[in-house]
Amino acid sequence: MIRRFILLLCVLLGQQLHAQPGAIGNTTIDKKLTAKLEAALAGFHGQVGVYVRNLKTDRVATVNADSLYPTASMIKVPIMCGIFDKIDKGEVKFDQELIYRDSLKYDNGIVGSFRDSTKIALPKVVHLMISQSDNTGSLWLQAMAGGGATINQWLEKNGFANIRVNSRTPGRKEFQARYGWGQTTPREMAELVAMIRNGKAINASVSERMYRYLGMQFWDGEAISQIPSNVKIAAKSGAVNQAKSEVLVVHAPHGDYVFCIATKNQQDQTWQKQNEGYVLIRKVSEIIWNHFEPKSKWKPVEGSDRFWF
Repeated sequence: MIRRFILLLCVLLGQQLHAQPGAIGNTTIDKKLTAKLEAALAGFHGQVGVYVRNLKTDRVATVNADSLYPTASMIKVPIMCGIFDKIDKGEVKFDQELIYRDSLKYDNGIVGSFRDSTKIALPKVVHLMISQSDNTGSLWLQAMAGGGATINQWLEKNGFANIRVNSRTPGRKEFQARYGWGQTTPREMAELVAMIRNGKAINASVSERMYRYLGMQFWDGEAISQIPSNVKIAAKSGAVNQAKSEVLVVHAPHGDYVFCIATKNQQDQTWQKQNEGYVLIRKVSEIIWNHFEPKSKWKPVEGSDRFWF
């Protein structure tokens, strides 16, 4: 009860609990990159936070990286960790066949369009959750993982004090009203994906499987669009009316880097390619790529924006 009161007080004050996930070591500040990001974010009509870490040098750049933001569909990364934790413990079978029921329907995505009694293998539901960001499938997996409370316990156990599942989670109605399905800081979401990349989430074999899922993205019109197509990327994006976000690891030629950008309270609530949040995400991704790869002459091919999703 006391902890819940403290958490609510932090939210009302616009603050968050600070914690250092186990994946992070000692870091130093990249002042040049920080300055570039601050300039890019200036004038944004809303609130925005960015966290960047070069995984080779452990140099970081941050702007409002420890403030809380809605995760939108980025919450599906913790949900994936939750279901794989159950699989690793033998409580859920990875290769089991599931039966879809109409009672599971949340929206008209792929899974939500199934007929009642449709059979589908669990790995396919995970794939749809991550690559297509399927909401019905994600809520199905959230329940199978033991619900939001169980996933939140896993997050807390692994050093993440700020990433939380709110939707369909007892005791988190206040947080859901403010942040929606989930909440995070840019720092923690980036470091969760970095933990998976480093083989430290649950164990090496589970992390490898989850990382492969993160490498199969259909929605690639924002941050991913500003990185050469022959560069491996693991990512997850999210969007609701007032918030846009994305987290990704980029296997750049001169060293991997991870970054997360998140917005909230956007004035621009359109769902067009030129939404101010989407434009900012692309701009930030371009800045970070050019900072770490200054000799790269790559630019998005003219006309490629026709195919951005």
